[in-house]
Amino acid sequence: MKSRVYTRSGDRGSTSLVGGQRVSKADKRIESYGTIDELNSFIGLLMTELTERADLDFLTFVQHKLFSIGSYLATDRSSTALRVESRVTAESITCVEEEIDRIDGALPKMTGFVLPGGNRPAALAHVCRTVCRRAERLMYGVDEADKVDDYVLMFINRLSDYLFVLARKACINNNGKEILWDYLVSKK
Repeated sequence: MKSRVYTRSGDRGSTSLVGGQRVSKADKRIESYGTIDELNSFIGLLMTELTERADLDFLTFVQHKLFSIGSYLATDRSSTALRVESRVTAESITCVEEEIDRIDGALPKMTGFVLPGGNRPAALAHVCRTVCRRAERLMYGVDEADKVDDYVLMFINRLSDYLFVLARKACINNNGKEILWDYLVSKK
């Protein structure tokens, strides 16, 4: 028999962590891994606008890592052992740093603050970047009450940097012109 998508167990505002502990759907941990899921979904949307195989392959790696991070955040580590699939390693962070360096090395030097936008792929990468930053802030909120692994936090921090350089690349490759903040316009 096929399992049901709905369980009805969350109809009163609670949900289960991996390990069985029931918590409020408003719990910081739930908000945190829900935002990781949102980020993963936006990355999937971004991928529909990209064409370079290297970018698509790397973002597929990122999606798998985000699923692992969601699993990590959803696990009640006080009563349940963390699965190896839910871990982030130093090697994962190095992969992100190397990809940042690869992309950034081909970009022109920044001459000002970059505004989000320029074209659809760049705008989507910026949306991903800002959702990633929100996820990071929420994870630090979880960390205050229940220590979050440093590598998990570092991965998310580096990922937002990666999404920034990817946005710059997408903008430059698609129209050659980034939109820079102009303090004179903001004074009007």
